[in-house]
Amino acid sequence: MNKSVVLGAVSAGILALSVTTASVASAAPAAEESSGSELSGKTVFLDPGHQGTGHSQDLGKQVDDGRGGTKDCQTTGMTTIGGVPEHTITWNVSQLVKSSLESLGATVVTSRADDSGWGGCVDERARAASESGADVAVSIHADSTATGADEDKRGFHLIVPTLPIPDAAANAAQSEGGRAASNLMRDSYERGGFTPANYAGVVDGLQERSDVAGPALTSVPLVFVEMGNGSNPEDAAVLESSEGQLEHAIAIATGVIDYLLGSDTSVDRTDAVPATPAAGASESTPTGESSLSQLLSGISPYIESAGVEGLSNLVTEDNVDAVSNFAQGLLKQLLAP
Repeated sequence: MNKSVVLGAVSAGILALSVTTASVASAAPAAEESSGSELSGKTVFLDPGHQGTGHSQDLGKQVDDGRGGTKDCQTTGMTTIGGVPEHTITWNVSQLVKSSLESLGATVVTSRADDSGWGGCVDERARAASESGADVAVSIHADSTATGADEDKRGFHLIVPTLPIPDAAANAAQSEGGRAASNLMRDSYERGGFTPANYAGVVDGLQERSDVAGPALTSVPLVFVEMGNGSNPEDAAVLESSEGQLEHAIAIATGVIDYLLGSDTSVDRTDAVPATPAAGASESTPTGESSLSQLLSGISPYIESAGVEGLSNLVTEDNVDAVSNFAQGLLKQLLAP
């Protein structure tokens, strides 16, 4: 089993193994009955930012910016101080998120098919998201503040559009669902132990901007994630590593799940299988966090302690299906009314 398959299995199927109490055994009978349909009927559009180098399109071509002007078709994206391009980081993270959501029954549409070629101009990606009819779209990026190392500026943030947006459909989508989804994504990142950015006018993890075309052109709720600053040594180390990319994927997937399923504070966890909270997370259920995402986020401490390779030892070609089904059984129990 190669690492990409292992990572997909970890993010989508190994969730059950983040629970380490004896109560796990009592949940096993439910596993065979699970259909993995917790997100059935939901569609998510994922836009891994930028594109690979194998293309001939003109990045400087002027396209609609959604506010009566134009802007460049695309940019090349940043490169971390360790030499990893943004397009590869966002692609890797998007594939983990995609695998996780699909294992729970969601339909996932992506803006680009691989990490080598073209992914579309900003207006084309926005159009694709809108035409997908997605319940939510997530544009995945990472930031940069210097050509070299920047020790002082670090952290994640969510870009939200200045309102109102000229297009009525985009304005409705981003002022309501888009803002709600962005807030839930911010909360998910904080529960995952990530720190909000301390630069560029970011307030409480949110940065309001009128110069980003995506939100102004997208008529479905959009979340625009800047996972961290590739110029900062600490942020870059997380963005560059398999473990760090998985941690970002878990934060993004849980934010999406919380938005799609809504608040689930009525679940009585006293009789449910307890999951270990992520480092720094509260043991209580924050408003807006679904019990499904609680279980998903429970894997975070194991990534920190064992790393991806340590977790991958728990998954083999023979047991990956059983592990996935077992996880779905636990999820079904937690989501039961």
